[in-house]
Amino acid sequence: MAAPSPWPTIHAERSALADDLASLTEEQWSTPSLCGQWSVWETLGHMTATAKMTRPRFLRKMAGTGFRFEPMFAREIARETAGTPADTLAEFRAVMGASTGPPGPVDTWLGETIVHAEDIRRPLGITHEYPQDALIRVADFFKGSNLLIGTKTRISGLTLRAEDADWSTGSGPEVTGPMLSLVLAMTGRPAGLGDLSGDGLATLTERV
Repeated sequence: MAAPSPWPTIHAERSALADDLASLTEEQWSTPSLCGQWSVWETLGHMTATAKMTRPRFLRKMAGTGFRFEPMFAREIARETAGTPADTLAEFRAVMGASTGPPGPVDTWLGETIVHAEDIRRPLGITHEYPQDALIRVADFFKGSNLLIGTKTRISGLTLRAEDADWSTGSGPEVTGPMLSLVLAMTGRPAGLGDLSGDGLATLTERV
């Protein structure tokens, strides 16, 4: 039986994030996100650009940067943050119901939505309860993939086990903790490590 479409969850999570960001101050918009060098504002710009993508548009834009991801991301973020944070948020709201994306499995965009939303929320001290079935689906997708973020290699030789969901993967020294924190660590976010424990944590920490 085919898995249900993740798009309704993606749309709902985008909407919840937009509501959480509606009253941010200018200083809060400039807060570093969990995503590399991007600010909260820039991360939302990236999410906005991704929501606008179609396969043909993605291929044209990749060709325009010599098929290099980072320059393409930078160019799209610059475009989406050319105005004010309020402009970016309005643009995000305008496309948050879109059901298109770059080439790749659709679960990629569920993962992007949840992980980038937490990239934004956690530094701002905003808590949000993500659907557990969506977190499990994202973890199951990332555990077998090295595309861009290298999760498969990062968790190799370890057992990851959720304390708040019926989910585990792998074999070897164990790392346990909340499902959301496991997803963050799996995708290379050190912020997730503080909630985790177990004999495999030191190894995972070295790889994040």
